[in-house]
Amino acid sequence: MKREDLVVTPMGVRFFNRVFPCTLGRSGIVAGDKKREGDGATPAGVHRIVGMLYRPDRMAKPTDWALPIGPQDLWSDDPRDEDYNLMVRAPHGFGHEKLRRADPLYDLVILTDWNWPEAQPGRGSAIFLHRWRRPGYPTAGCVAFDPADLLWIAHRITHQTRLVVR
Repeated sequence: MKREDLVVTPMGVRFFNRVFPCTLGRSGIVAGDKKREGDGATPAGVHRIVGMLYRPDRMAKPTDWALPIGPQDLWSDDPRDEDYNLMVRAPHGFGHEKLRRADPLYDLVILTDWNWPEAQPGRGSAIFLHRWRRPGYPTAGCVAFDPADLLWIAHRITHQTRLVVR
């Protein structure tokens, strides 16, 4: 592992020789081959960083490669959808999650390559890095941080950064 990797430890996520408190999925960490849609688990494995999204109406662009979240942007989480585990636009006739939320949870989203780009239906949709609701409050499987810590991380990650979950 490199200091540029985001490594989940019992104390939090280690990155650039710092440790950041985080929250994980409500069901804890599961082996990657056991991950299923809706199980609330964070999948173990080495996950590449493949993108970053942000709300331009709420924050400045965090990196030159971050993409804005628009009013119609959604994430497909329906295993029946041919666009399962991809960003889609409204209107969308399958199950999905709004990326432009009323709350600030997805104001900044770092995308991993979990079950991407060739998604296997039902194996679980996106594992994001995003802000937490509050310290200790679990996610649906993502890795969540204090907003200031997430922004600090966002300014320093690259496409070579990996999320390592054991």
